[in-house]
Amino acid sequence: MAKSRFEYVRSYELPDPLMPGTFIVVRIDGRGFHKFSDAHSFSKPNDRRALDLMDMAAKTVMDEYKDVIMAFGESDEYSFLLKKNTKLYNRRRSKIASSIVSLFTSAYVFNWSRYLPNEPLRYSPSFDSRVVLYPSAKEVRDYFAWRQADTHINNLYNTVFWALVQSGQSTAEANKALQGTDSKDKNELLFSKFDINYNNLPAMYRKGSTCVRKPYPSTSTSSIAPEPSNIPSSTSSHNSPLVETPTRAADIEVTNSTTNTIAAKLEDMKAIKVPSSESELQSERPGSESRSGSVPIQEQKVKTPKKAKPFEGIDGELTIIHEDIIKDTFWDERPWLLE
Repeated sequence: MAKSRFEYVRSYELPDPLMPGTFIVVRIDGRGFHKFSDAHSFSKPNDRRALDLMDMAAKTVMDEYKDVIMAFGESDEYSFLLKKNTKLYNRRRSKIASSIVSLFTSAYVFNWSRYLPNEPLRYSPSFDSRVVLYPSAKEVRDYFAWRQADTHINNLYNTVFWALVQSGQSTAEANKALQGTDSKDKNELLFSKFDINYNNLPAMYRKGSTCVRKPYPSTSTSSIAPEPSNIPSSTSSHNSPLVETPTRAADIEVTNSTTNTIAAKLEDMKAIKVPSSESELQSERPGSESRSGSVPIQEQKVKTPKKAKPFEGIDGELTIIHEDIIKDTFWDERPWLLE
């Protein structure tokens, strides 16, 4: 930035670093999406094309920012979890919030024609964002449990509401019919009146979309089968019948000759001088020189394999899943999310 006499105005910019050692969650929310969905003829209660577009925008954010290790979305909102020790933008609140929401919005617009090719974009969508800090893993889990529970509550209500509207009731009548009802009442109404089992609806609608990374599959070399040995196995020899071979005089002569040869070699071995010290042993080694000018043979060092680095969730294959994130299983399978 160039120096000038006007530079003093920078002193009005207040630093906004986020507290270190805390989990950062950025939640973005569509602004005026009731009107936006009506203007673009979204299917009710859920439009799969629009939800897939939201998922693509979230994946774009995670592709760009590796410190975003998890995202959860439903309807017109998405929440992004950053690593606890992230140094992204020096943990500046305004930079993190504005960068994520602006990239998400641009990706949403950029990919619009891919997911809704027959629906022209009539005006620009917008999203707001906020940053929330959580001190421990418990609060992070409770946050995402809250968002998924909200997904279920909203989707169940909307499913019954739009079923009533599409059956001929007005929106006011449908709202009135659902006043004071609980989840059991709504499920019963869906099944008895519309023959809809809520649990059979797509998991994407009931549980939202969770975007996480998984390790790339490791490349493993196929084992080579050993060649069959020409040596007969001991098992086969044991199973074969024993045949006695008569001893001949020629065999006895060969045995005596072999015994004499072994005895002669033992006498030769006794004459070999055995080194009594390290210096004598060194001098006896092939290629060794006298102590004054000798270079000791270096022993070959065996390299120990490096310990595999634990997966941290900052790289790997991005995947969208639709499963329960309230229970322990999801988190137990991905311990890096809360480290």
